[in-house]
Amino acid sequence: MARLRAAASGGALLLALLVLNWFTLWPYALGVLAATAVGATAVLLWRTDRGLRRRDRRWRADDRISAGRRTLPEIDAMSPDEFEEHVARLLRRDGCTDVRRVGRSGDHGVDVTARLPDGRLLITQCKRYAPSRRIAERDMRDLLGAKTHTCAAVAVFVTTADFSGPSLTYAKQNGLIAVHRDYLGTWNNGATLEALGRVNGAGQGDRRHRLRWKHTYGP
Repeated sequence: MARLRAAASGGALLLALLVLNWFTLWPYALGVLAATAVGATAVLLWRTDRGLRRRDRRWRADDRISAGRRTLPEIDAMSPDEFEEHVARLLRRDGCTDVRRVGRSGDHGVDVTARLPDGRLLITQCKRYAPSRRIAERDMRDLLGAKTHTCAAVAVFVTTADFSGPSLTYAKQNGLIAVHRDYLGTWNNGATLEALGRVNGAGQGDRRHRLRWKHTYGP
């Protein structure tokens, strides 16, 4: 009881001193409150900024993944299944719907199917080959057969290699879209498949052209 009375007396004395000296102490008290508020605001802003930066990095990483943006050396390191999925992501990015990987035995040479924005069927043959390889004309004949068999409106051959001269000629004569290594790098970096289809297979270039592409997109 005595301790309670002593505590009450001490509190009353402290309150009285605070009231009597308020006009002397209030600037310091206000300064302490202001400093605390500024510090708390700074911490809050720092945490908010850090959170926004973290979310921005995650968003950019997710965006690169969803858009299928990879370097050509990274694509070269993919398995055939991963390459097909990569092509599927690029088709989704370009607005295709009902995109499916169907590559398997008895697929008639079709690895990915999709619906164009206007509803037409698109089929894709995907070959992740060494850059030095060439796609032969017989491979384009197989794609044309698959296009006829599936009644597809558009048939695309996508490869990490290049096409032989006869295979490119065959593609152009029969309305097949040939996406060689150079175009894959362009498609990968934001160009649309529609834009590539308009120039269809051209631009594999001479040795100097190939060296420029190698410097830009990798081997």
